[in-house]
Parts: sequence; C-alpha cells; structure tokens
Amino acid sequence: MNTISTESKPLWQPSPEQINATYITEFIMVVNQQYNLQLSDYQSLWQWTIDHPEAFWSLLWDYCDVVGEKGDRILEHAECMPGADWFPDAELNYAENLLLRDDDSDSLVFWGEDIIKRRLTHRQLRSRVSQCQQALRRAGVVKGDRVAGYLPNMPETIIAMLATTSLGGIWCSASPDFGVEGVLDRFGQIQPKVLFCVDGYFYNGKWIDCLEKNRAVLQRLGNETQAVLLAFRDEEQPGCAMDQAVAWRDFIAPYEAAELIFVRVAFGDPLYIMFSSGTTGAPKCIVHSVGGTLIQHLKEHRLHANIRPDDRLFYFTTCGWMMWNWLVTGLASEATLLLYDGSPFAGNKQLLFDFAEQEGMTQLGTSAKYIEACNKHALQPIKTRRLEKLRSVFSTGSPLTPESFRYVYSNIKKDLHLASISGGTDILSCFALGAPILPVWVGELQCLGLGMAVDAFDQHGQPVRGGKGDLVCTKPFPAMPIGFWDDEDGSRYRSAYFERFPNVWCHGDFVEITPHNGMIIHGRSDAVLNPGGVRIGTAEIYRQVEKIDQVLESVVIGQEWQDDVRVV
Repeated sequence: MNTISTESKPLWQPSPEQINATYITEFIMVVNQQYNLQLSDYQSLWQWTIDHPEAFWSLLWDYCDVVGEKGDRILEHAECMPGADWFPDAELNYAENLLLRDDDSDSLVFWGEDIIKRRLTHRQLRSRVSQCQQALRRAGVVKGDRVAGYLPNMPETIIAMLATTSLGGIWCSASPDFGVEGVLDRFGQIQPKVLFCVDGYFYNGKWIDCLEKNRAVLQRLGNETQAVLLAFRDEEQPGCAMDQAVAWRDFIAPYEAAELIFVRVAFGDPLYIMFSSGTTGAPKCIVHSVGGTLIQHLKEHRLHANIRPDDRLFYFTTCGWMMWNWLVTGLASEATLLLYDGSPFAGNKQLLFDFAEQEGMTQLGTSAKYIEACNKHALQPIKTRRLEKLRSVFSTGSPLTPESFRYVYSNIKKDLHLASISGGTDILSCFALGAPILPVWVGELQCLGLGMAVDAFDQHGQPVRGGKGDLVCTKPFPAMPIGFWDDEDGSRYRSAYFERFPNVWCHGDFVEITPHNGMIIHGRSDAVLNPGGVRIGTAEIYRQVEKIDQVLESVVIGQEWQDDVRVV
C-alpha cells in the first residue's frame, strides 16, 4: 500500500514573514556567514550538518549560548558507533543551563485537572531548587548518585530534578499510575539514594491514593533509600502520612534560599536514566548524558520548534514518558512551562484547550491518540476557544493519521505549525520531526533532524527510496545513550541497536522517506507483517480499523498459516 500523500497542496505553508521570524532562518544566515556558504533551504542545511558534524554541533553550542566550557575538541572516534566521544574537554551543568532567569515572570504554571492550580515565578523556582539542593546535600547526595521521583507532573517534580542534577546527580522518574512491581522493576535496578513520592493525585475528578503503593515500594527498596513525601493537594500540608518518609515541607524547611551551587561535569557524564517499556523482560535502564541531552533538546526546541523566551510551552505527558524530560529542557530557552496532570478529558472534555486559552499557550504537545480521541469526541475548539497565541501543535507516541492531520487544521486552528515527531526513549529526542520553515503535508513528518544521518535501509543494508525500510542512523550523534546501566562490557547496548547493521544505529521503526524529504512511520519493525513476502506496517491496518466508530481498541498480529503468514 502506497501511503505517500497524493495531494497536490500542503495542508499548511508558512508565510514569508513567519519564515523570516524563525531561529532556523537566522541560523542558516549564521552558517553562511561563518563558512562562506550559500545554503538556501532546510535540505541544504540538513546536508551540511551531516557532512560537517563537528562544525555544526560546535556552532550550535555557540548559537544557543550553552553555559559551560566547550573545550577545543568536538568529536573523537567519529568512525565508531558506539564509541564516538562528543566534546571530550567540555564541562557543564544541566540545571545551570535551565535556571537562567531570576525574575518575577512565570516559570511553571500547573493545573491538576481543574481542581488544583498553582504557579511559580523564575525567582521562586530558583529559591525552591536552592532549598531542595541543600536538603539533598544534607541527605548525602553527590555526583553520580541516583535520585528517583515516583511523582505526577507537578512543579515539585521539576524542582527535585533540578536540585539533583545541579549536584551532578542522576535523575530517574516513574508516574504514580505505575504499579508496585513496575516501579520496582525500574528503581530496583538503580538503587536510588532518595525517593520522592506523592500522597495521591486526581484522575477524572477522582482522588487516587498512593500511600499503600509508596509503602510497598519503600519496603522493597530497603533502608538505603531515603523517602520524601509530597502532598498533591496542599504543599503546605502539615505532618507526614507515612512513617517511612519525611514530608516535603519538613525536608526543605530548615533551609533559606541561598546562592545555587552547580557542579560542572563532563559532557558525557550521566544525567538521566530512562526505562524501556519492559515488554520482553525487565525494563532496560538507558543512561543519557548531560551534554548530549541538553544540546540535542536545544537544537530541537530552538531550530525545529522555534521556542522563544516567554513562550508558553505545553506537553501533555506523565513523568514516566520521555516527553516530560523534553518539555523540561524548555526552561533552557527561557520559556514558561505549562504543566498538566490528570485526565485530558476530565470535566467538559476540553480542559487542555481551556488551559491553552487561559494561559496563552504557544505550543501544544500531545499524543496522536489524544488528537484521534478529540476527533471521535467531535471537539471543535476552533469554534469555542480563543487560541490566537497558539503557533504550534506537536504530536508523537504513534503515527498521526491523515485524518488527524486534517482534524487539527479543520477543528483546532487553521494557521499553525503541526509537527508530527518521532524518536524515542532510546535517544530522548527525535530522528524525524518538524521545521517551521517547511510546508506540512498530510500524513508526513516534515523532515529528518539536523545533524541526524537518518535513512531507511532494506534487509540488505541498502538505502530505500520509493519504498519502506528500517529506520537507521549512519553517523554518531550527541544524544546517543552512554549505554545501559549495569552493562559493563556494553554487550546489551550493542545488541539492542548495532547488531542488525554493523556500525549503524537500527532503531526498530518501519519507515519510508518521502519525495518531500520527510518521513512516514509505518510501525515497529518487529511488528511488521510479511504475508506472501510483502512487508506491511501495522500502522497501516490500525489506521483503517480505527475509522470504525464502534472499535475502541484493536490489535493486529501475523499468524503462521499454511506455510505463509496471515494477518489476524
């Protein structure tokens, strides 16, 4: 089935004024001036970043004003995947690059459905991080220690993460809707020195108590883990509802806000431990670096998403999904972060659009499934909400269907940049995403990421055009993981990504590169069906089935049948 759009016109085309107002247009001018080039469009810029990775990433560091020492060397062992060493002389701190502002404008605005609403200024955020930092130092947290959050998407989660990483600690998190075994499968592998947890949260207006799960997790983690309990409904709530934990208020109360300490570490030192889904055994603990995460997110936020100071950036996510980490780095672009926890369809079913209207949201990020659900609910915020400040909608998590592309422009807003983006927990970022200077074609991710040598390979390791293949990256990039936790010889890491095609990252997605130099995702490679020798991506089948209103959930499998495979 050929799913490349046959429509002759894009759904959206940026105006010359919109194109000229982007960071990426300015960056092209900087590249041309610095290297005496005549790059004129996205594709020529992308090709230059692939051909000259050291020049690109070094210039990006300078363009984004990364706080830290860059050093002279940019890339060592460029021929090795894995094994390339980015910015080997650099020293920096992630939290230092996020806590740039010290003023009374909003840094974090939080809605717990329509029940809890709070906001923090940049000055208040720095003060709270300072208090938490001092408390963590008192708890013995030093560089390389793990600190975990079993928390909702609330301001204190970001405060605890920033305090941890300011000290050179490693942050990891899970959402409170995870069960006890799911949390222990993750945190049990990395032995956190401190665990932040919450007393409960609201979902669809109902209070969900978390105390019993917290007790069970702490009992199994053992006495080496200190616990801090947050109160979701009232951060000033006295006392603590758990004997094994200290209340957040009491944890930070002894400390006045003071000058922040930022422990600068190597570019390749660990920042986050992320967890794979664990569908085939215990979740893999994927370790991501300080510098790689920061510079990759800065690239995506500034050049691909055009996030500017005082933008109001939102992503509907939990702390168990990588989009939380992606969202938080928006502070490094001096944006205000809009945080939401709970059901997106609580109350009037339009709470996210209420949030967008009331807080002047400039970028709305969500999942493809949420957009599909809005379509099924026949929501039309274009008629009922004032969204004049909304410039971009981001979608990820699964392929965005052509119907959903059209829904956004028909029912949310006609003049906005819709970017379907795709990458994963494995790289904590994107392989293919959007660019605000490019047209939006129905069903397509607009472009391959700058500095990402992305391609589609057939089963023989040859590039595919006009057909489908495995998503690969043929050159190193800074956001590659350091490796897996407790994988000393690197064998599990190499097995996960580099065995299929030698010296090439094989991501596991089934894709095609379009004539517009964009991408269509057809599902996971390991879920590709092969009836009669014809490879079919599962996303193509799900798209047709989910058009049927009566179908709530569906699954498609390949069954061995009469010396072939039939689709069930």
